[in-house]
Amino acid sequence: MIFRLKSLGVLGLLLLGSAHLYASMTLLVEEPFGTFGALNPTGHAAIYLNHVCAETPTVLRHCRPGEAGAVISRYHHIAGYDWVAVPLIPYLYAVERPDEVPAWADEESVASLRDAYRREHLRQFIPDGPDGDTPPGEWTQLVGASYDRKIYGLEIDTTEDQDDQLIDQLNSDPNRSHFNLFFHNCADFSRKLIDSDYPKAVRRSFSADLGMTTPKQIAKSLVKYGKHHPDAQLTIFSIPQVPGEMPRSHKIRGVCESLVRSKKYAIPLAVLHPWIAGTVVVGYLGGGRLNLARDAQPLPAELQQPREMAAWLNSGQGGQ
Repeated sequence: MIFRLKSLGVLGLLLLGSAHLYASMTLLVEEPFGTFGALNPTGHAAIYLNHVCAETPTVLRHCRPGEAGAVISRYHHIAGYDWVAVPLIPYLYAVERPDEVPAWADEESVASLRDAYRREHLRQFIPDGPDGDTPPGEWTQLVGASYDRKIYGLEIDTTEDQDDQLIDQLNSDPNRSHFNLFFHNCADFSRKLIDSDYPKAVRRSFSADLGMTTPKQIAKSLVKYGKHHPDAQLTIFSIPQVPGEMPRSHKIRGVCESLVRSKKYAIPLAVLHPWIAGTVVVGYLGGGRLNLARDAQPLPAELQQPREMAAWLNSGQGGQ
């Protein structure tokens, strides 16, 4: 399949010197990281809308000229909200302008950038700790995602009417957390938003993921949909993890793939429950495979640098 390299809301036509002319929705498939990511390598899913911006983290509006859109996702333990919206560049790099993105990152500098952004923009949702210090918690996933992991984007076109409908839907529906790892996770939320614009374009897989919705399965469904619906103009790209001392993220996997490829799961399962192990292998071979690294558009060498990547990402001019 040949994907169109157009002016993405995320990527723009900077290299061609043209302005962005399309509204778009992008599924962000984010590699797992850390100890939990090693145990549960399904990763994270979010939705980036290049013409929809965050008036506040829980109120959406159309973007104004020069704004690059917002990333929206379901999180766990974020002030009791089900979803939170953060502008694109802060979401990826915890700063407001591309020229502020560091070329190299370590844990101390990333923590400082995240807390500075929290104090300036998110304090009412994520207040200071008891002594005025940085609070613990999962709020760190809201800002600076590219320090922790590599991210793949699968972009499809949207219309102004579709953006209107999504804004109205999210602003009017109760935004109260009902996160559940198995039935109401981040991938379920992304599936719901994609289906609002492209009904039945994505679905969960009982064979590949034992009924759980995973980011990789949503991506796999979207790739399949793009092959059969070229009018959706599916494009796949990647956002590199920022170089530095932060641990590198892991490959994203589905449920059955995780069980098949991990010795700590596969061997005990095969010994204790061979019939279940066989079912898992069949599920993986039948529907669990997708190579986003292979399908993503190759990036020019200069865009491997975080600041240049951030400038390119910010060039979509979402509010035109």
